[in-house]
This record gives sequence, structure tokens and C-alpha cells, in this order.
Amino acid sequence: MRNYLTIDVEDYYQVSAFEPIVGAEKWDQYPSRVVENTRRLLEVLDRHGVTATFFVLGWIGERHPGLVKDITERGHFVACHSHQHRLIYELTPKKFKKDTRRAKDVLEQIIGKRVVGYRAPSYSITRQSWWAYDILSDLGFEYSSSVFPIHHDRYGIPNAPRFRFNVPGHDLVEYPISTVRFLGQNMPVSGGGYFRIFPYWLTKMGLSRINKVDRQPFVFFVHPWETDPEQPRMRRANAVSKFRHYTHLRKTLGRFEKLLNDFQFIPILKHKIRQNNWVKIIKIILIIL
Repeated sequence: MRNYLTIDVEDYYQVSAFEPIVGAEKWDQYPSRVVENTRRLLEVLDRHGVTATFFVLGWIGERHPGLVKDITERGHFVACHSHQHRLIYELTPKKFKKDTRRAKDVLEQIIGKRVVGYRAPSYSITRQSWWAYDILSDLGFEYSSSVFPIHHDRYGIPNAPRFRFNVPGHDLVEYPISTVRFLGQNMPVSGGGYFRIFPYWLTKMGLSRINKVDRQPFVFFVHPWETDPEQPRMRRANAVSKFRHYTHLRKTLGRFEKLLNDFQFIPILKHKIRQNNWVKIIKIILIIL
């Protein structure tokens, strides 16, 4: 089973949890560590012969175009992660379109190719922001990986499909972040803070279950800053955000190497899904009502 490996390229101070204390207007005041951290991941992927999809902020592309070129020159795929990492449901459709178009244009100018993939900041396509698919389709995106089918204080559509689906009304495929079913609930198991906080054996067991029981590939994600235990600390962040962000940073890289040994990976690429079952389509529509 070949699974989907994704990297969300953003710096440590750009995460949504820190936005109340570090707005985009202050980003240039912080020392950037994204180039070193991303190249650390690129070197690991080179050693394992694995290619991935890198969802890159347009803001990063403007300041570090050489990094974006390096990603593509090593055989990876560049996709869009917005320009300023703003939660979609906090934006108007007009502001969302402006932000997304700017990021897409920046990345396309750097790599000289169309950018057809998109990931929402903090998986913020929710019931309240389902309208974002209209704009993504208008801008020429072909796939998204922006829905997390769990309960969470910042994101999530708990009853969304767990595996890739056609977005109703659009020629656009959604690759939800992967979950495992446990006691009738979707449990997060596929990257980020969950990868650092949970023991590796539990992550491996959950991902293996998706492959062997659900017979589906999973979508895994990691951020370059998660490999950087020496990053500056945000002292004014609340306790929950600190726990989620800083727990087990020293273990990420070793666990990531284990993951690459234990599973097979490919980048996300758009796959059209034959959808003859109208019941499934109706179910997806009901999610957003």
C-alpha cells in the first residue's frame, strides 16, 4: 500500500496557535529557521528515496525562493498552503480568494509550473467555510487536503468522509487527513502533534490498521519546525498551545525515519474517482448543511 506523504512548509512562529501573539505583520521580526528545517527533511527523504508533496506558504516563497526551487529540483511536488496562514473561516470569501491567488502566483512563478494542490491552514475547511471549494475551483486547483474528520477546537468535520472523495459540484478531489475508527469515533493518528505526543507504536498500529483493515492509503503530514528542538520559545503562548507545539520535538526526526522504513509513500496526485453511488454524494452534501 502506497500512502501519501505531505510536508506543510511554514515557520515556527506562523502556526495558528501563535497568531494571537505573533500576527503576520510581526513575522519579519523573528529569526527564520524554515530553510534549515526543511532541508533537514529533504535530506532524510533523499536517503530513503521518497518523494512527497510540500504545501508551501506563499509568504515563504517570496522570501526563500531558493528553498522552493530546491524542493522541486529534488523531485518533490509543490502545492499551496495559503499566503499568510489565516484560518479560512475567519476570512471573507473575497479575502480568501485574494490570499490564495497571491500564494499560487508566487509559487508558480518560482517553479515555472501550475500549482494544482491546496491545503488550508490548520485544516480550516469546515462546515462554516465549505464555500472555499468554490474559490479553489475557480482558481484552477484540482485537489485539496484540507478536511480533518475529527472533533477539535480549531478545525474538523467529524462526519466527513475519512478517505478521498469528489467535492460535489466541482472537478476537485479532497484528501482528508487520515483517522482510525475506535469505539465509534474518528481518532487522529496521521501526523503533526499527534505523531509527537502519541508513542510511535500506537501511531504505527493505527496507520497499519488503515492499510490492512480499511484497505486504504493514509495521508500523513509533518512540519519542518517539528524537527527543531532549538527553536525560540513563545513565552506568552497559553499552556495548551505550548504543550501541542513543543512536546517531543527531539523525537520527531527519529520517528520520521522509522515511519519511512515501515511504510511506503508517494506524493498526493489528483485521482478522479468514479462516483456512481448517489447515496455517497448525498451524504457529503448533508455534511455541509
